[in-house]
Amino acid sequence: MKNIKTLILLFAISLGVQASEGVALQEADFDLTDNASLQRGAKHFVTYCLGCHSIKHIRYLRIAQDINVDQKKMLEDIAPEGASIYDQVHSAMNAHDAEKWFGTQPPDLSLIARSRGADWLYSYLKGFYIDKARPFGVNNVVFEDVGMPNPLWQLQGQQKPTYQTIEGKKTIAKLILEEHGTLSDKEFDRVVNDLVNFLVYVGEPVQLERKSMGKYVIFFILMFGVLAYLLKKEYWKDVH
Repeated sequence: MKNIKTLILLFAISLGVQASEGVALQEADFDLTDNASLQRGAKHFVTYCLGCHSIKHIRYLRIAQDINVDQKKMLEDIAPEGASIYDQVHSAMNAHDAEKWFGTQPPDLSLIARSRGADWLYSYLKGFYIDKARPFGVNNVVFEDVGMPNPLWQLQGQQKPTYQTIEGKKTIAKLILEEHGTLSDKEFDRVVNDLVNFLVYVGEPVQLERKSMGKYVIFFILMFGVLAYLLKKEYWKDVH
């Protein structure tokens, strides 16, 4: 029974089923053809996310090949120290420490972009605000009562909410930057977009190939349809 409850909790966290309803999502500006952005996003993931979260369904070698990075550069500039080019991208956190600090193991993020969408991820990463009532001192406008700290707080700074009352219900109107981080708003937006871009790629590494091949498939279906129609007319032309 305990294992079942743990699985349900992990599933809920990974899909964000506790996400606040009715929140207007911000639009992510990502481009899977931008290898420079993907390279920066991979570096950001390793720096700010890999300590807790894995993307175990992909290897460093595949990432290097897809985003046009030399294998040596991948290991020196992007992958964590000691990683092999053939390794899957596993978190440095072991299950025991995860249970101790978070109560459960943080979810793998291989498919988070496919399950939640790029706009959700972008809004989530920008949506942390100060909430002293929470265990880590922060909450999130997109994922209410989130059980993790803000991984990008040093870059963004710290936000506080302003509230409004609608039909007797107190809701967050907007977030105001109370303490500035090391980056400007524009620079921080680029970091988040690069990170989202990378996670969208990880969710489906063959996405660009699939879309490219899809054009040929559609063309083949159309041509086959025309030929089938002409063949049908030829067979039935003498039938009265």
